[in-house]
Amino acid sequence: MAVPYRYTNRQEAGQYLARELESYHRMNPIVLGLPRGGVIVAAEVARALNAPLDIWAVRKLGLPQQPELAFGAISSDDVMVFDESLIRSARLSETTIEAVAKREFAELNRRINRYRTAQSFRSISNYDIGGSNIILVDDGLATGLTAEAAIRSLRMHNPNTIIMAVPVAAEDSANRIRPLLDGFVCPITTRNLVAIGAWYSDFPQTSDEDVLAALSDASATARAETSKASRNQTREA
Repeated sequence: MAVPYRYTNRQEAGQYLARELESYHRMNPIVLGLPRGGVIVAAEVARALNAPLDIWAVRKLGLPQQPELAFGAISSDDVMVFDESLIRSARLSETTIEAVAKREFAELNRRINRYRTAQSFRSISNYDIGGSNIILVDDGLATGLTAEAAIRSLRMHNPNTIIMAVPVAAEDSANRIRPLLDGFVCPITTRNLVAIGAWYSDFPQTSDEDVLAALSDASATARAETSKASRNQTREA
């Protein structure tokens, strides 16, 4: 399947990634999406690989005067990574950094609680990350800081492998995180990323409801597959 210059939407991007990841099916992976947009992409991967889907929660730490530009990232288990050169050039004080981290950590936990209490899917707590093969998915890789925070957080749980899959990535960021991974799958790497949304025709903001719907659909699919397997075993017996 030829990769387009621009993806139609996150769903199509996930379908392209799924084709690239076909060989990983035999590893019985767990697919983890980075909320929020990455979960929509990850849902397509999980569906194609018949793999469980869940989230791995991280948040970007954005400059107060330019929130879309990340100077760091934080995970739900308090792993933080920083772009020290940007912090210096922006002259961020320790007080400012702490305030941004505190605010984003609170939002991170709000989202986690929203997703977990929905009870619309099997939580990652039902899976044993230790010894598992993880496919970590996002809708793109710009600075790579959120990806790095997620990877370092996941490593604390001793998975067997971590494969990162993104539809598009900035070349320098991809090169920086590759050594942290056991595999990196990305159909498009570029020196001129500009913005992740520029590589999609349709790139709307992803809501909590969109994430919950993707997780719920994945859970329903998993239950259907489990039921089908059980019926087949009964017939064979």
